[in-house]
Amino acid sequence: MTNSYRYILTAPIGELEFPAQLTPRQMLEMGVFEGKYINDCGSEFPDEWFENAKLSSSGPDVNCNYFKIKSRQPLYVWKRNGWIYGNDPRGWFQWYCRYFMGRREPAVDAIQIGRWKAFGPRHIGGIKSDPRYRKAKTRAQRLNVRPKQRQALLQWAYEPFV
Repeated sequence: MTNSYRYILTAPIGELEFPAQLTPRQMLEMGVFEGKYINDCGSEFPDEWFENAKLSSSGPDVNCNYFKIKSRQPLYVWKRNGWIYGNDPRGWFQWYCRYFMGRREPAVDAIQIGRWKAFGPRHIGGIKSDPRYRKAKTRAQRLNVRPKQRQALLQWAYEPFV
């Protein structure tokens, strides 16, 4: 995929208007999207984001994910469901990377920040309301509860270790 889209950075890098808990670099280092996501547009982001990133050189690989579990929908599902907004054909994470770098598109930003705000509480609530979570006596036991939701939280810049 050749990307001819150009944008202007109008905010300082890392200046966010919402309380994301992880940076794109942290997400990539922990392991997201089965190691396959922004592979075709990574050159627009700082090299240091990829120094310790868990990336797959071939197809999607669940072993690249922090929780070692399948965690993503194919891009065609995102398109079919109308989850792609504005000039970010790779979805929320591409938007977040560009937003983190300082690009601002107020109308799209409002949609994406709203999606982020709705995502976390729903999934954190699901994890914490699970009877296995409430019965867990150790952190390790709690981390084994709902790993798919935890991986999803990580992929939306939420701390997955609730």
